[in-house]
Amino acid sequence: MSEKLPANAVVVESALRALGATGEIVVLPEKAPTAATAAAQVGCEVGAIANSLVFDADGEPLLVLTSGAHRVNVELVARTAGVGRVRRATPEFVRAATGQPIGGVAPVGHPGPLRTLVDNWLSKHEVVWAAGGHPLTVFPTTFDELVRITGGTPVDVE
Repeated sequence: MSEKLPANAVVVESALRALGATGEIVVLPEKAPTAATAAAQVGCEVGAIANSLVFDADGEPLLVLTSGAHRVNVELVARTAGVGRVRRATPEFVRAATGQPIGGVAPVGHPGPLRTLVDNWLSKHEVVWAAGGHPLTVFPTTFDELVRITGGTPVDVE
């Protein structure tokens, strides 16, 4: 499968294998710009989509893996993360921090470790779908596996 994946997805696939993750990257038939479009393509509830949102937290990248059913409360996340200000990152900031484009940011496969928060709501789903490093790729995982492979902290984001 690797030879058919976009380059960023190959990096993510390698990271997943190295971390002992079990899900295989799936190439979607079309881009999924929203959690609803991703859910429709993989056949799950919107809440089972793990949106990877990169924020600028006092100048440092903060990855928030949130349920597609939620909006991130930036004030709550700032307090939880112990930072003064959390705001949406620019596409350039996201690419520099993750090596991946907005719309395809995976939980892993970044140039360096990213502080990560994982929405507790995702634990309600047996299978969670996360981006695979490219806007056309996703992979199945679990809440527990997401926390483990990212070294993330389970939190409420809403």
